[in-house]
Amino acid sequence: MTDTQGIDSGAPARPRERPMLDIRRIYAEPAAVELPRGRQILERWPDAEVIEVASHWRIPELHGDETNVKRWVRIKTEALVLGIKKSLTARPNGRSADFIAPSLSNGCAMACAYCYVPRRKGYSNPVTTFVNIEQITGYLARHVQRQGMKLEPNQCDPDAWVYDIGENGDSSVDAAISDNVRDIVELFRDLPTAKASFATKFVNRDLLDWDPQGGTRVRFSLMPERIAKITDIRTSPISERIAAIDDFVAAGYEVHVNFSPVIVVDGWLDEWREMLRQLDAGIGPAAKAQLKAEIIFLTHNEQLHEVNMGWHPKAEDLLWRPELQEAKRSQNGAWNVRYKSSTKRRYLDDLLRVIDEETPYVQVRYAF
Repeated sequence: MTDTQGIDSGAPARPRERPMLDIRRIYAEPAAVELPRGRQILERWPDAEVIEVASHWRIPELHGDETNVKRWVRIKTEALVLGIKKSLTARPNGRSADFIAPSLSNGCAMACAYCYVPRRKGYSNPVTTFVNIEQITGYLARHVQRQGMKLEPNQCDPDAWVYDIGENGDSSVDAAISDNVRDIVELFRDLPTAKASFATKFVNRDLLDWDPQGGTRVRFSLMPERIAKITDIRTSPISERIAAIDDFVAAGYEVHVNFSPVIVVDGWLDEWREMLRQLDAGIGPAAKAQLKAEIIFLTHNEQLHEVNMGWHPKAEDLLWRPELQEAKRSQNGAWNVRYKSSTKRRYLDDLLRVIDEETPYVQVRYAF
């Protein structure tokens, strides 16, 4: 992956050529290196130093050390963690998906300035890959079977039970590390009552060869290009994400879009209108006929704000807007900041109006 964001875009200055992954250290739980998927990953990076750790949650040189802020992107590039997913549960959701599947990973090699996942592990959050994939797929197959047929349509899907497989990472990036994501796509290809789903900001064209047969929904996250250049660090450009939609539809994926996160700045609505025109011009009739969307307004966090001030303060000019935001406790008990409820409804109505004017074929499934 080439980093194209630099000083001109407001993102931190970094070398122009840096791969998405240049794994030099693999932190591994002992049980993880004994499993086939763990060994597969170790063979993929044979020159990497392997460091045994008792738990993927407790790695002092990666997590909880504020001196790592300046090395945020470097750690994401060079470090990988192998762990065992011990809690196998499919949590009810009812918003974007019917269920949140057991995570295949935690963390990401990308570095979006608003990402909530780093809040849980501290000052850096490289990818942790869970290598007990056979247990995860077995659990999911049994869970789907227990649900039976979906008898009533909902905002997640009219016919199939939807399982989000990428809550804590980006599955397109995970697919560049191991076969975990491919195993899930192939599993849901053969489950007629359910489908997998994940949001992504990275175009991984290896997925086009997997023949999902409609069993996986890919949700490309979109926002105005100018904002993405500042906040979506190390991701595929918005134009590249749009250009991939037709190809993924042709390859057998259901493709939706996430308008996410919606960040309110001066002139934000005009920028969204321009992005929607870019989307409309960039996809064909087959994609338009099945395209649906989710809208998710920015949620930010004071702790993450402080971390970002240590490595990418330019992003905080857009994300940290106390005059527009209010504190609210999240479902997991954390205190976050969101746009004031008194004005957020107006923002949403304005955006829905622009969507209807520029891309009237896009059905909004869910807005938050």
